[in-house]
Amino acid sequence: MGTTKLLDRGRGSRSLPLLLAWLVGILLVLDIGARLAGVEIPLAAGRTFGGSMSVAQFGGLVWNGVIVGLIFGLAGIGLSMTYSILNFANFSHGDLITTGAFTGWGAALLVSGWGLAEAGTLLLVRAASGPSPNEIGASIIQAPLAIAIGVVVAAVATVLVTVAIDRVVYRPMRDRGGIPLLIASIGVALGLRYVVQFVFGSRSRGVTATDGVRTTIAGVSVNLHELTLFVVALVLMGGMHLLLQRTKLGTAMRAMADNKDLALVTGIPTERVVTATWILGGALAGVAGYLYVLERGTIEFNIGWFLLLFIFAAVILGGIGSIYGAIAGGLVIGLVHEVSLVWISGDFNAAAAFLIMVIVLLYRPEGLFSGVTTA
Repeated sequence: MGTTKLLDRGRGSRSLPLLLAWLVGILLVLDIGARLAGVEIPLAAGRTFGGSMSVAQFGGLVWNGVIVGLIFGLAGIGLSMTYSILNFANFSHGDLITTGAFTGWGAALLVSGWGLAEAGTLLLVRAASGPSPNEIGASIIQAPLAIAIGVVVAAVATVLVTVAIDRVVYRPMRDRGGIPLLIASIGVALGLRYVVQFVFGSRSRGVTATDGVRTTIAGVSVNLHELTLFVVALVLMGGMHLLLQRTKLGTAMRAMADNKDLALVTGIPTERVVTATWILGGALAGVAGYLYVLERGTIEFNIGWFLLLFIFAAVILGGIGSIYGAIAGGLVIGLVHEVSLVWISGDFNAAAAFLIMVIVLLYRPEGLFSGVTTA
């Protein structure tokens, strides 16, 4: 009976915050509706509710949220796989994203700008003064082959770096538990970040051409770099789904995520699965960094570090250990990050994204996908 009372008391203690959350949600929906309708409802003290916002403006915020969310989700897949199979939070994941961004764009600029500048300047992603991005023409319109080669190079280069780090740092420590590996990953992140800074330089620079990138499709203005990101991210996510659900490697990865000891007893080559995890996670991280720069247009040595907190938030929100949760969590964080600009300035929209994560986890601590660890 005492237990029942405690349970009832727990439900009652959550009822008021839950009611407030529903009330806030209803008010936000009403406010968006009022803004789209251009209606201002007078409130007390001369304040108004709603306002004016065109459907196109709101649709633009939603589209931006989807694009940002796909980056978070794509990068979060590797982070989630690392946690579910190797059981540690890899803080160097953000700098793997940076590695993919720089190596991929070095290759893309070299191909698109061949003959316009020194090869070293192009490979180092315009580290020195030289032709402008528009003169080089690195865009999906002017140099689609260069953009495609950049995607491949970003994936391959990041995989090589990831596997090398595993062999040198993580593999000797694999049996020491998650905490030593986590601390080691912080050291790897710092080392990798400053290697990137030493090789490519610390200044922020533009890399993508803007001429002809925005076009009109069916009467709607479309940024073809964002559209490219959208298509490539969906293809890679679909490929990961098929790999995990339809192949022997995917079955082995899901079995190892469920129970590593049992997978070892049943004859699953766990070391090969670990290597495959690093390869897939590194490739997706590298491509995510490359696509992020494609959409953003500029690059700097710490972009992955700035993204890492959002990626962790997406993975935790979706249910750490689930790649589907990472994708869903990324979309939620991305949408809140952009749509919240309706009410708050750009200085605080990151806080809104993390606030949503905290609110969801208060009522679903296991995440949106219930903490599924079978990938």
